[in-house]
Amino acid sequence: MITEINGAVYRDMILNGAASIDIHKEAINELNVFPVPDGDTGTNMSLTMSSCGAELSKINSLSMSRAADVTASALLRGARGNSGVILSLLFRGMAKTFKGLDSVNTRVFAEGLMGGVKSAYKAVMKPTEGTILTVSRLMAEAAVTIAEEDEDFESLFEKLIAVGEEALADTINQNPVLKKAGVIDAGGKGYLCICSGMLLALRGEMLEAAQSAEGGAAPKNVFSVFETEDIEFAYDTVYIVRKTTDKPIELLRAYLCSIGDSLVISEDDDVFKVHVHTNIPGEALTESAKYGTLEVAKIENMRYQHDELVEEHTIDCKPTEPEKKYGVVAVCAGDGLGDAFKELGVDRLITGGQTMNPSTDDILSQIEQVPAEVVFVLPNNKNIIMAAQQCVPLTDKKVVVIETKTVPQGISAMYAFDDSLDTDELAAAMAESASGVHTVQITYAARDSEFDGKSIKSGEYLALLENTLIANETDFAALLAKVADSIGEFEPELITMFYGSDVDEAAAQASSNRLSLSFPDAEITLVNGGQPVYYYMIAVE
Repeated sequence: MITEINGAVYRDMILNGAASIDIHKEAINELNVFPVPDGDTGTNMSLTMSSCGAELSKINSLSMSRAADVTASALLRGARGNSGVILSLLFRGMAKTFKGLDSVNTRVFAEGLMGGVKSAYKAVMKPTEGTILTVSRLMAEAAVTIAEEDEDFESLFEKLIAVGEEALADTINQNPVLKKAGVIDAGGKGYLCICSGMLLALRGEMLEAAQSAEGGAAPKNVFSVFETEDIEFAYDTVYIVRKTTDKPIELLRAYLCSIGDSLVISEDDDVFKVHVHTNIPGEALTESAKYGTLEVAKIENMRYQHDELVEEHTIDCKPTEPEKKYGVVAVCAGDGLGDAFKELGVDRLITGGQTMNPSTDDILSQIEQVPAEVVFVLPNNKNIIMAAQQCVPLTDKKVVVIETKTVPQGISAMYAFDDSLDTDELAAAMAESASGVHTVQITYAARDSEFDGKSIKSGEYLALLENTLIANETDFAALLAKVADSIGEFEPELITMFYGSDVDEAAAQASSNRLSLSFPDAEITLVNGGQPVYYYMIAVE
């Protein structure tokens, strides 16, 4: 029987929780409501939890207070996506409860769980039930009651996990979006996976993460020894395919070699994982979907990464004292989109968006490198807003987060940037400008799915308006016609079409011409955004 846990035990529980979520992250990603290639929740929660592993592993003997503080601090900075931020808040509230304590009993631990829930609910502007918030709250409430009579930690965790599983099953009834999709909440599932890993640690069963660490610290690279233009294939593309056919993948291997380099395919009986550098990641994914169901994809622009790394290597050696009043940091992916932001005056770009949510620390490091007193942050993705907001208390600079949910909203916000205004006036002007933009995003289905009575097949075109699915079609012309019907209600005067890395100029012009037929009086502008994942981002004003 374990009646008290100290920092060493808590450390093992956290490390095991991180390993557990890593093992199950792909299954959690499958719970995404829309089958778009993002894979956010499981991946983000896993990356968030893994951020504290290195710090905790450095310490062999520590108090409960110290272990909880180290965990909370690392999770705060490593938080990715809304699910990762909420997770970090749950552990931050626990750390406050354990302050100054060498060890805790079940009652104090249950109080810590409740403290974490209160911190998370307080931080979320509009808490939604049927999410990780609900699951963690019901588990914490149960823990407080259970701990009044049960002094054994293993028994406590067994009982609260049982409560959590019941709460998770009910999320499908509490959240209308989940009910339409017929799935349980991914964040709640992730939290249960973490707690299950913590229980195994109490039993002495330590897990190994799905992805093992690769040796020691890597040597420091000098990124300036080659030019960005030397990178022939821009997109580092990694994805997993669950096989649905016995077709050998040798033909796929040959195809991928023909469109890129640095190809590595690891295969077992049920799945295979692909790593390839290519300029047309969407085509790589489409071809691979013929062999099975795409489970997760991550696409990163190596040219942008190289530019930023060279710039960081130079800037880190210079003081970042304010040289002006205002500066701006924006998140985006795509050469054309990045150029658009820079032309509008953005100081620092963070490569990210769908499939690649930057952490709080990623955003904070760019804020610190802007030589301004006040730094405005444009997240340009609803799943990055909370991570950006966590930067506010972590720097001496004044940070203002404009809650842009799409790249077109971020670009519109920059059109309103006027450094003659005071901070509050400028923030209001940027937010108002962003709110006047409606965004349609066109991508593809990464897997088969059922949503709101609609049957969605892997590889179909998907159109989302303000993150709401408005059409799924195998024929792009039919999809575009439905897009035109949906945006017609806004009586658009200005339409800007940002086409992605997998769309050539001729095809983009043809799509623009189709929209022109529907809106002959609107001014339509075509821009090569170069973004991955989305064939088009369409701004409607």
